[in-house]
Amino acid sequence: MIKHFLNLEWKQYFRSSYWQKSMALNILLVFFALYFIVMFLGLGFGLLFILKKTYPDQDPFVIANGLLFYWLMVDLMMRFFLQKLPVMSVKPLLTLPIKRSTIVHFVLGKSALSFFNFLPLFAIIPFSIMLIKEGYETSQILPWMVALIIVVLIINFLNFIIEALSSKTDLPFLPLLATVGVLYGLEYFNIVSMTSLVGDAFIGISNNPVLIIIPIALLAIAYAFNFKILREKLFLDSGLKSKVTEVKAADLSWTNRFGDIAPFMQLDLKLIWRNKRTKSSAFLMLIGLLYGLFFYTQPIYRDSLYASSIVGIFSTGIFLISFGQFIPAWDSGYYKMLMSQNIKYEQYLRSKFVLMMLSVVIMFVLGIPYIYFGWKILVVHFAAAVYNIGVNSHIMLFGGSFNRKKIDLNQRAAFNYQGTGAVQWIIGLPIMLIPLVIFSVANYFIGFEVGVAVLILIGVAGIVFHKKLMKSITQRYLDSKYKMIDAFSQDN
Repeated sequence: MIKHFLNLEWKQYFRSSYWQKSMALNILLVFFALYFIVMFLGLGFGLLFILKKTYPDQDPFVIANGLLFYWLMVDLMMRFFLQKLPVMSVKPLLTLPIKRSTIVHFVLGKSALSFFNFLPLFAIIPFSIMLIKEGYETSQILPWMVALIIVVLIINFLNFIIEALSSKTDLPFLPLLATVGVLYGLEYFNIVSMTSLVGDAFIGISNNPVLIIIPIALLAIAYAFNFKILREKLFLDSGLKSKVTEVKAADLSWTNRFGDIAPFMQLDLKLIWRNKRTKSSAFLMLIGLLYGLFFYTQPIYRDSLYASSIVGIFSTGIFLISFGQFIPAWDSGYYKMLMSQNIKYEQYLRSKFVLMMLSVVIMFVLGIPYIYFGWKILVVHFAAAVYNIGVNSHIMLFGGSFNRKKIDLNQRAAFNYQGTGAVQWIIGLPIMLIPLVIFSVANYFIGFEVGVAVLILIGVAGIVFHKKLMKSITQRYLDSKYKMIDAFSQDN
C-alpha cells in the first residue's frame, strides 16, 4: 500500500499545474538546496578547525555540544516558519477499504524524508568523521551522532505538534517566540545555563550509549502524538462543519464616492477584514509604519539617503506589496463565479488600484513624524510614495496576470506561503531594486534634489498614463482569463 501511495504522489507532483507552471521556482529551489548543502558540508568539515582556533585551550567536542542549544532553537524556529506537514489528497482514499492508520503513517513517514531533516546530516556526519580522525573514540562519537539524528526527527515532529496546537490563533508564532525568548533569556542572564544542560546531555549519551534510549522514547512520543492528531482529523466530514460567527458590519458607504468601482472596493475591504490570511496584510501596515525606526534610530543609516529610499518604498508600499502580489488570487475561491457576471474587468482591477493608492497615501501621512530624523527623509518618503502609486501599483497589477496559484483564505495568516510562486519572487526585484538604483545613481552623480525629482517624475508619468496602462493590463487579464479559471479550479 505504501508503494501505491508513493506512485500516486509521484504522478500528482509531475502532473500538477505547480510543476508545469512553476518551473522557474523549482529550478530556484534546487539552486538554494544545493547552496545550503555545500554550506553545511563546509561547516561539517571545517567546524573542528574553527573551534580549535577560536578556543585553543578547550576541548572542541565540549564546545560543540555547548552550541547545540542555539542550533536546536534556531532549527525549531526555522522549521515552524518554513516547513509544512506534507499532505496528500486523502479524501478519495477515505471511501476505499484503506486503513486510516496506514494513510497517517505514510504522511508522517513522508515528513521524515523532508529536506529539513537531511540538511543537518551534511554537517553532523562530516563533523563526526573529523572528530574520529582527530582521535576521539568511535564508540563515543557514533552514539552522539545517532542521538543528534534522532533529535533532528524529534524537532521535525515537535514542529507539527506546535503548528497543530497554535494554528487556530491569528498569531500562532507568538507562543513559540515567547518560549524561545524565555529560554534564551535564562541563558543570557545566567539564570540557568541552557548551553550546559543541553551540552551535558549529549556528552552523557556519548559517554554512556545506553542513555540513547531517552531520545528514542521522546521520538516515539512525538510520533504518537502527531499520529493521534492527524488520525482524529482524517474524516470525510471533518471540514464540513461550519463555524457560526457573528458578522460585524462596517459602514463602507464612504466608498460610494468612487462610483462604479465602489462595490468591488467594498468586497475587497470585507474580504480583508473577515479572513485571517488577508487580515495579515492590514496588520503588516503597522510593521511598515514602524519599519523606519529600525534604521533611522541608528546614525549610520540615518545619514544614508540610500537606506531612506528603501525604507520609503517599503514603508509607504507595504500594503501594496503584501496585498497586490496576490491579485487576483485573493478571489480564487469564487473567481469562476465572478468572471461569469456581467462586469467590466477594468472596474475590477481599478478597485484594486484605488485600494493600493489609498494605502500608500495613508502610510505616507502616518509616516510624516519621521521628519524628526531630518527633512530629507520625509522628502524621500514622499518621492517613494509617488513612485509607488505611479509605477509599482501598475507593476503589481501586471504581475498579477501571471498568478496561477489558488489561495485558501481559511488557512492561517502568519508565514503562510500558499499561493506563492515564481511570480512573487520575480516581481519583488523591480519593486524594490529599480527605485533604489534610480535614486542612488542620480543622487551620486548629480545630487539629492535630482534623485528625488527623478523618482517623482517617473511616478507622475505613471499616474498621467494610468488609463493607457490600465487598458493594457486589463487586456492582459482578459487574455489570461480562462487560464486563471482553470488554474484556480485546481488544488495546487
